[in-house]
Amino acid sequence: MRAKASLLRLAAAPMLALACAAASVAAAPARADTLRPAQPEAASGHRERRAAHAHRYMAVTAHPQASRAAFEVLAAGGSAVDAAIAAQMVLTLVEPQSSGIGGGGFLLHYDARERSVRAYDGRETAPAGVGADLFLDSDGARLAFFDAAVGGRAVGVPGLVRMLELAHARHGRLAWARLFEPAIRLAREGFEVGPRLHRLLARDPHLRADPAAAALYYDAQGHAWPVGHRLRNPALADTLSLIAAGGSLALHAGQVARDIVAAVRAHPRNPGSLGERDLAFYRALERAPLCTVHRRYRVCGMPPPSSGAIAIAQMLAYWRAAPPGTRLAAPDGRLDPDGAHRFTEAARLAFADRDRYVADTDFVALPGQRRGEPAAALPGTLLDPVYLAARAALIGAHSMVQAPAGVPAGVHDRDGAASGWSPELAATTHLSIVDARGNAVAMTSSIENAFGARVLVRGFLLNNQLTDFSFAPERDGSPVANRVQPGKRPRSAMSPTIVLDRTSGALVLAIGSPGGPSIVSYVARVLIETLDDGIGLQRAVSAPNLGSRNGPTQLERGRVEPALGAALAARGHPVEYVDMTSGLHGIARRCDERGCRLEGGADPRREGLALGR
Repeated sequence: MRAKASLLRLAAAPMLALACAAASVAAAPARADTLRPAQPEAASGHRERRAAHAHRYMAVTAHPQASRAAFEVLAAGGSAVDAAIAAQMVLTLVEPQSSGIGGGGFLLHYDARERSVRAYDGRETAPAGVGADLFLDSDGARLAFFDAAVGGRAVGVPGLVRMLELAHARHGRLAWARLFEPAIRLAREGFEVGPRLHRLLARDPHLRADPAAAALYYDAQGHAWPVGHRLRNPALADTLSLIAAGGSLALHAGQVARDIVAAVRAHPRNPGSLGERDLAFYRALERAPLCTVHRRYRVCGMPPPSSGAIAIAQMLAYWRAAPPGTRLAAPDGRLDPDGAHRFTEAARLAFADRDRYVADTDFVALPGQRRGEPAAALPGTLLDPVYLAARAALIGAHSMVQAPAGVPAGVHDRDGAASGWSPELAATTHLSIVDARGNAVAMTSSIENAFGARVLVRGFLLNNQLTDFSFAPERDGSPVANRVQPGKRPRSAMSPTIVLDRTSGALVLAIGSPGGPSIVSYVARVLIETLDDGIGLQRAVSAPNLGSRNGPTQLERGRVEPALGAALAARGHPVEYVDMTSGLHGIARRCDERGCRLEGGADPRREGLALGR
């Protein structure tokens, strides 16, 4: 009876939601200049990649220097977590637009002996002093994105170092201080500015306004340092040395913490409320991973405040409901029109639920969940098979254009059931690592928009992660699930993913990507192409991106054939050709009668590198 009732509610919900499709996204009026930047990080070229292979260990990161640091640690007997820490510290230096110790992240760890996955949450938190009107002006209108993001207003409590310290305590093999040596050395000696960093520095209109950042990244005339310039960052070397000696406390208390707070609260144009107590009492968390079954695999990801694992699990369920023989991509990587239609419709359904229901579950329960209950322990709701089957049935011959949110069981028992407006343009990085013992890490970290808040403190940039909250706290009198609240972690699309063999528990794949909300589609696409279509990892990583965030159907500019766009348009899709700057970095474990080996895939849209032995 409950199943039939759910189906009846679902049958009625689409018509009601579609009738209201023209309603405003939030109760607060939006100013005309409140625009979402097109991409969190602009495209910077495309370089063909070959798959890398290894038998013992491998690291794939977004920058060659970070991959070399991880490789150095792995060669010295370090664990996957050790190598991830070394790589991340280097990324703070060489990829400052994407991540760093002033931001946060999520880490999945696979234990090869126990054949288990653990999930670590280093997502930033909102300071105790924030209010619901954080991103509204005096008239109650939403602020323009950069009016909110640049400065101290949107700086959340950094969580990355505390998360890495927690993971190291449980999975590290080498001494904590040893892992900082490559980054400290590189910060003092300098590294050559690459084309990507130069282009992003040159194009950013806000970073030069920060005196410390201007002195580090630009010449006296305000021009970005040219490609090949040796960039030294002794202030970051000093900060990393403090953290190497004193652990996360060196960042979260003492003079470094006071300098962070001063930069935020005394910002000349856009001060924030971050305080020393916020930093001192921040806790990284271990959460139950959210694992679901997909054919003969077990796909594991991060639970809320990440929306990634829920959305990907829904998309995979809608994909499994496709007619037999449906493919997303041909063996050469070209997208199939039927598969592209179903994939983007699946994304619409997943994003409709994501925007309505998913937020930090320590504050807002998922449908059918008690607040604070581990998402992985849920008896169904958003991932209930009956619910998913009814949602999948909404995918027809023509595009929905905008899908309604569903009505899962328990939805009426929640505090917060309205969709909000969250730009979520995360400047982000992803790395995947497998060590010599077979343990693996998939870690995605971020400072939100490119160069974060554009505030440089002691050699590193602060995040603007609070703009991942909804700018408006309510809609039509109902609270938005992802509204700003003190101590709350903003919803994220970051989707580090580990895939296991369903029967043996052996590692199959570690994958993830940057890219803001599009991360969900990037990762889901590679999962379907590698697990279902049988395409090699590097070819799948390099293949064209596509997706929908419950709006236009987006196809990667310059990477898809015109016939695909025409075929989708004929099915009613509003097609957009856009830059889709993924940074998919993954490692697949391939086994046959001759044994097992590792295959690394690095995204050709960025400057990453796979290194292994």
